[in-house]
Amino acid sequence: QVQVVESGGGLVEAGESLRLSCSASGTILSINDMGWYRQAPGKQRELVAIISSGGTTSYADSVKGRFTISRDNAKKTVYLQMNSLRPQDTAVYYCKVNARRTWSYSDYWGQGTQVTVSS
Repeated sequence: QVQVVESGGGLVEAGESLRLSCSASGTILSINDMGWYRQAPGKQRELVAIISSGGTTSYADSVKGRFTISRDNAKKTVYLQMNSLRPQDTAVYYCKVNARRTWSYSDYWGQGTQVTVSS
């Protein structure tokens, strides 16, 4: 099995920063993409940022210039540095890891961490 655990969420004021972490563990042969998604109440889950095994990144337009995704392959960990937070960034943030246990890659999700930004 693969376990994915996020941490670092919390309550902050607008303009402040938070850093989310997500670690994968278990029987993992290799990891492809690692990404952060978020889901606000009443809305669909959306992609926030994604990083490939080679370090190529992609961001949602709404977070470009404010959020930075990075990863530590040795630790099987992905980070999301969130600066200049806005109330509309309030959501549950989920980590997704595309990992290979045996013959093929599968997506594994964490349980989510709440980020609340007050105005």
